[in-house]
Amino acid sequence: MPACTDQELLLGGLVDGELDAANTALVEAHVARCDGCREELERIQAVRALLGRQGVRHEAPHALKQRIAALPEILPARRPLRLPGWLAPGVAGALAASLLIVTLLPPASQSVVDQEIVSDHVRSLQPGHLTDVQTTNQHIVKPWFNGRIVFSPPVPELADAGFPLAGGRLDSLGGRTVAAIVYHRRLHTLNLFVWPEADHSARSFAKDGFTVREWSRNGLRFAAVSDIPASELAQFQALFVRRSG
Repeated sequence: MPACTDQELLLGGLVDGELDAANTALVEAHVARCDGCREELERIQAVRALLGRQGVRHEAPHALKQRIAALPEILPARRPLRLPGWLAPGVAGALAASLLIVTLLPPASQSVVDQEIVSDHVRSLQPGHLTDVQTTNQHIVKPWFNGRIVFSPPVPELADAGFPLAGGRLDSLGGRTVAAIVYHRRLHTLNLFVWPEADHSARSFAKDGFTVREWSRNGLRFAAVSDIPASELAQFQALFVRRSG
């Protein structure tokens, strides 16, 4: 079974100890539920172990090391960049104009996050990817996030309203680790992504056949995504906000 393409570089970073604590926890959680990535991680670890054996790497002879150390250090001469007098004002004007354009353009990161919300939802629907902790008990899901992320997402019970809790997991959006709380609606799956971010305007949009609703509350940003009707996703949002206190 092949490894997930978006995890291959992270697996190498995990073996080399190059990931921070948050991404380490995220990759380890993914490996625990993905057979392909677990096999790839074992392969990388085996290669690293082989390369670390005595006799596999050949050390340079001592005489060669001495000759290299004795070589004079040659640094390239640094030549200052001088613009012709007639060109300098034009360059300055172009630079100012480009800075103005960059300032006026809206940030592109929002569209990237929008796509990742839908992509992460679709990826979670693959076998073994939906939850790191699978339970309908909010008193298990909520404490599970403690120590894994630096914030505490609300996890209200909504089963009596037709949105039973299914569990939770760690995920990644826009380069940050987020909480993903999973609910069901009949035979449909609903992912609610949560991360710290204040004052985000509430909005909704449709993308690739899925509906997304976003809102902010108590210093947290929420993004609910599912293929259920938009009216039912709006109902979920209202219930979640009301029961989160």
